[in-house]
Amino acid sequence: MQESAYFDKYNPINGVWDEMYGENSTVREHYRKVIEYISRESADDLNKKEDLAKRLFMSQGITFTVYNSGEGIEKIFPFDIIPRIITANEWAFVEKGIKQRLTALNLFLKDVYSNQFIIKDGLIPIDIIYSCPHFLREMYNLQVPHDIYVHISGIDLIRDFDGTFYVLEDNLRTPSGVSYMLENREITKRLFPDLLPQCGVRSVTEYPTILYKNLLALSPRQIHNPVIVLLSPGIYNSAYFEHTTLARLMGVELVEGRDLVVKNHKVYMKTTIGLQQVDVIYRRVDDDYLDPLVFNPSSMLGVAGIMGAYRKGNVAIVNAIGNGVADDKA
Repeated sequence: MQESAYFDKYNPINGVWDEMYGENSTVREHYRKVIEYISRESADDLNKKEDLAKRLFMSQGITFTVYNSGEGIEKIFPFDIIPRIITANEWAFVEKGIKQRLTALNLFLKDVYSNQFIIKDGLIPIDIIYSCPHFLREMYNLQVPHDIYVHISGIDLIRDFDGTFYVLEDNLRTPSGVSYMLENREITKRLFPDLLPQCGVRSVTEYPTILYKNLLALSPRQIHNPVIVLLSPGIYNSAYFEHTTLARLMGVELVEGRDLVVKNHKVYMKTTIGLQQVDVIYRRVDDDYLDPLVFNPSSMLGVAGIMGAYRKGNVAIVNAIGNGVADDKA
């Protein structure tokens, strides 16, 4: 296998897992086609592709905002033109573990907000639960649709020195980042159009469709076309690009708190032809700001009375409110 000079000079770091190279600095089997493909590119060509990727991210608004000293700075999401590969066998193992973990976390949330057997049986001290700022008493005995609290999660993984995957943290409240994954894949296909087909990479384009179908299934009203909205804090939120992207790809309305109103314990969206009842809210607004009547009274991001509609079962909210007690690092 021919390798260019920049791979010849690469030295794996001892004691650190290397994705591309294994023992005796040999290329891992699943990276061989990648190295063969990239080795045909000159260093100058790769630098140009990296610059192109950055320009594409910026020109398409694929950015996030970093707030420093009160000022928001737009930055592109970190992107490496050399893809990271997870083999099918590795992913099957990770997927199985994540499913098991999310099942346990969902059951934990159902229990702490209902029977609290985990406390009564002495498995977790009551002080740890009740002292958690993300444990919301307003959720106690609230029946969530299908007993599902965690609809969408962002599980952060790391590898140990021997290649074993570990969970770094669970993100169960308003996890973000999936749109960057979708855009990363599109830009990789543009930079290396022949590489992904050669390597048999699984598609990720179906994610918005899967998400949309899951949201549809949560509708309290059994109607043909439930109304789904994505509730965003607005244009100044660091993940606003993702909000607009997901709403567009799913074909749902992107709304802010001022676009919604609660009447008779039902949530309505303001439209040019009047009020339209909302069935499912995929919210990207944190718990504290979701309902000024229940949580932060100064919030301008949420909807007054939405908690009452939620408790009455007239609207589904994704993810469920109060999930932070399950991903709190205590």
